[in-house]
Amino acid sequence: MALQNETIVVLDYGSQYSQLIARRVRECHVYSKVIPFATTAAQLRDEAPAGIILSGGPASVYEDGAPQLDPAILALGIPVLGICYGMQLMVQTLGGKVVPGSAREYGRADMTVVEPGRLFAGVKADLRVWMSHGDKVSALPDGSRVLARTHNTEYAAAQIGDKDIYGIQFHPEVVHSECGSQIIANFCLKICGCSGAWTMASFIARSIEDIRSRVGDDEVILGLSGGVDSSVAAALLHRAIGKQLTCIFVDNGLLRKNEATSVQKLFGENFQMNLRTVDAAERFLSQLVDIEEPEQKRKIIGRVFVDVFADAARDMRRARFLAQGTTYPDVIESASINGNPSAMIKSHHNVGGLPPDLKFLLLEPLAQLFKDEVREVGRQLGLPQSVVDRQPFPGPGLGVRHLGPVTKKTLDILREADAVMVEEIKAAGLYYHKLWQAFAIFIPMRTVGVMGDLRTYEYIIALRAVESTDGMTADWADLPHDLLQRISSRIINEVRGVNRVVYDVTSKPPGTIEWE
Repeated sequence: MALQNETIVVLDYGSQYSQLIARRVRECHVYSKVIPFATTAAQLRDEAPAGIILSGGPASVYEDGAPQLDPAILALGIPVLGICYGMQLMVQTLGGKVVPGSAREYGRADMTVVEPGRLFAGVKADLRVWMSHGDKVSALPDGSRVLARTHNTEYAAAQIGDKDIYGIQFHPEVVHSECGSQIIANFCLKICGCSGAWTMASFIARSIEDIRSRVGDDEVILGLSGGVDSSVAAALLHRAIGKQLTCIFVDNGLLRKNEATSVQKLFGENFQMNLRTVDAAERFLSQLVDIEEPEQKRKIIGRVFVDVFADAARDMRRARFLAQGTTYPDVIESASINGNPSAMIKSHHNVGGLPPDLKFLLLEPLAQLFKDEVREVGRQLGLPQSVVDRQPFPGPGLGVRHLGPVTKKTLDILREADAVMVEEIKAAGLYYHKLWQAFAIFIPMRTVGVMGDLRTYEYIIALRAVESTDGMTADWADLPHDLLQRISSRIINEVRGVNRVVYDVTSKPPGTIEWE
């Protein structure tokens, strides 16, 4: 689906920034993908990318067992950009020398561009960049030219030989590097010759053609949760094949207030999709009786979901395809690119473990996209902001925002309290693009309170609001005190069974965003 010969591949050497490099390339409207460092020159020749980027990595190139590079890749005639470890690996492969640095360079560094060339075209001569290395290049291969240097790094950037092979010791992909996006754009557009035609509009057009070609006259089913990924997948598939798509929405009783009604109205009424809603609340809650341990809750919810979905899918035996909202980070995790055991994708994220009698061909229309791209596709397909910009919501729903055993009564308390918080956060203009997540947690402990002249003994609601860019780390949000006061007052006055509200001021790490 990528434009022919306009793909930039990122060879991943274990950098924490490999996905970020790929995202920065896509911001130049050039398609990119992350592939294993062990990819051979023959494989890359068949792929015929417009350019190759070698990522950074935690190893030292001179150590035994360090990830290596097929030398023939540098002779393919395809432009190459090596970043940090990637630069050192190229230098060593081509006859230069890499040694431990006398002084490590971590964090911001002042760099001077001494020869702009095409890589630094339009970039100011003196800029601050982000370094993260202990080793350094002590000698470049013959015929190389120095392009930039820092006080500690003589070869902060270089062109290796007379070919389009470049190495940079800093990380242009991180926001701390000035002009980093311009440098990556220069590589993609000026050096690799890409046209910059990778847009979400072009993605939608090509996806529709591909989906129609693959599906033909067959039928497709999709597990619709109402989350960003499944909602955008549903909208894209519906645009492509219309009534050949049937969405199955499972109401597990663990949803937020009015969520089932909202999903049915948007997709069933507004988009006129074939939508089958399965009310399985009792089935889920009956399996959660007296279950306190968080991971056990997750497993039960995931298992029951698969059972409920399978029962619904058996009634649709004419369907040949099962569609899922898998995104590109899911694909990268599943590939175990760095040779490490793949991070387990949460069992509730996609429909996994279906019974053997249900044999579907898998359809993953969003598998090329990062989350921000998925959201943009959703906007262009006409989904409302309440869907495309919604905050992350755990697959097990309120089940893991409810500490201790779950009951319908206490779930209703949590549901009402959460609705108050979200309503107030939205009214304050903080929900979209300001906070990563904001939600309520039910604590199964009672405290003494006073309402009027009466003593109360009721439950605690905790409030959680965090700021983050990717959910990997997060800071607790310093919400205005008057906002917290409004939320607390409304919950205590409007939600029966609560007489105390507390605010979580724990960052991640050491805490997690969710409580369970």
